[in-house]
Amino acid sequence: MIIRQIVNTVFRSCSYVISHEGCSWLVDCGDLDQILPLVDGDLQGVLLTHAHFDHIYGLNSLMILYPGLSVYTNQAGLDTLLNDKLNFSRYYGEPIIFNEPDRVKLVEDREWVELFDGIRAQVVFTPGHSPCCVTWIIDDVLFTGDSFIPGVKTVTNIPHSNKDLAADSEALIRELAEHRTIYSGHAPEIQ
Repeated sequence: MIIRQIVNTVFRSCSYVISHEGCSWLVDCGDLDQILPLVDGDLQGVLLTHAHFDHIYGLNSLMILYPGLSVYTNQAGLDTLLNDKLNFSRYYGEPIIFNEPDRVKLVEDREWVELFDGIRAQVVFTPGHSPCCVTWIIDDVLFTGDSFIPGVKTVTNIPHSNKDLAADSEALIRELAEHRTIYSGHAPEIQ
C-alpha cells in the first residue's frame, strides 16, 4: 500500500491518495490538479475525515470525472456536505453544496469498509472539531483529519464544535496511534 500526501492550496489542508495493486482511494478532496496525477488505476472511493469546505472543495468536480464513485461519511457528514453554512463555504467565497447525495455511503462508528483485497479501513467517530469528524484506521496508519493534528490544538471555537468531545477524541486518537503513523488534515506551516 502506497500513501501519497497532497497539500492543498486552501488552508494547507491535506488530501491523501492510497494506492494498491492498480487501484486507489482518496482521503478528503481538495486540489484535483494535484490529486489526479497521483491516482493509480481505478479510483474506488473517497473517505471523508469531515466535510468542512477545505476538505471537500474538489468533490463535485471529482464526481463528474468518476460517475461510479462513492463518498464515505457519517450522517453528520452528509448533512454538512449539503449545507454551505455547516461546511463554512458560504463564508469563504463560493458556496459548496454537494451535488450527488445519493452517492454517499453512510458509515457507523467502528464499521469496516473494504478498500483492496485483504485491506480494510475502520471508521472511528472522533467528534469535537465538528460532529462529522471521523478517523480512518488502515493497517498501521490513522487518517485523523482535523480531529488531531500533532502539535496543534484542536479548533473548537467554531459553530457546532465541542471542546469536551474534542478532548475525548484526542485521547482516543492518542491511544489508537500507538504503533501507528498519523496522517492529519493539515500540513504544518512553513517557518
